[in-house]
Amino acid sequence: MEKVSPSIPAKRYFTIGEVGELCGVKPHVLRYWEQEFTQLRPMKRRGNRRYYQHHEVLMIRRIRDLLYDQGFTISGARNKIQELMEHERDRKRNGESLLDGVESLIEPTGAETGAATEDHVAHPSAMSGSAQSWSALRHELLAIKALLDGDD
Repeated sequence: MEKVSPSIPAKRYFTIGEVGELCGVKPHVLRYWEQEFTQLRPMKRRGNRRYYQHHEVLMIRRIRDLLYDQGFTISGARNKIQELMEHERDRKRNGESLLDGVESLIEPTGAETGAATEDHVAHPSAMSGSAQSWSALRHELLAIKALLDGDD
């Protein structure tokens, strides 16, 4: 059975301890990964305290998946992440990424977001107001995607 990561709270910055809990990685490992993956650059404030943003938490989950679940080496994972970033840059240049970041809202993976899949959506009365807003946004984005794809 695959372990589902907890959902990422809707906040701007996360401490290294919070990121460790959200991603299932110890803080010393996160500090090491910062040296190995140039894409990980948490903001540092007083006393060199690290503050990660949402996109960095997602990146860490992807790195963890590559290393721990798919068996990549550090070097292999670094190359794969670079390849994925170049592919996304090319998509943006070609105008394919019209709704940047929407794919993760439309088709989230349980491991990456910790969110429920379409088959297992909580009843709206069980969601907080914020979650209801996200759910409404998600359904609206699905409708837009269907229009763009030409689905009826």
